[in-house]
Amino acid sequence: MPFIDSDHVIEQRIGCSIREFFEREGEARFRDVEEEVIDTLTQNGPGVLATGGGTVLRPTNRQALRSRGQVVYLRSTPEEVFRRLRHDVNRPLLQVADPLTRLRDLFAIRDPLYRETAHFVIETGRPSVSSLVNMIMMQLELGGAAPAS
Repeated sequence: MPFIDSDHVIEQRIGCSIREFFEREGEARFRDVEEEVIDTLTQNGPGVLATGGGTVLRPTNRQALRSRGQVVYLRSTPEEVFRRLRHDVNRPLLQVADPLTRLRDLFAIRDPLYRETAHFVIETGRPSVSSLVNMIMMQLELGGAAPAS
């Protein structure tokens, strides 16, 4: 299946990095562009769509994602996300003195929204990529969203 990362599409549309756009235009304007991109991408048919972490903040995005596809929430604890991203300088919301606290705050707001949007929730932990793919496929097959292998 085709794979699309909505953040890459957004960067192509705005002509710069998300971080630069965030700094120049602000989060609200970024979310406007993101909403337009999500609306377009969710109408493209079968495929795998990776979204940015804040995509679920807008009700229109949640509705488009949930009604136009099968949403898999790869749930990670703030501590696990921090472990993965602690050296990432491209995420505008994590460029703060205490990124772990920011991640915990974001998680408290976003986790219920991810759950509202998702058809399937998979606890990521630290499995290998192939194990995670197998868990996703099993959930999709059991839920009738993918043919049994």
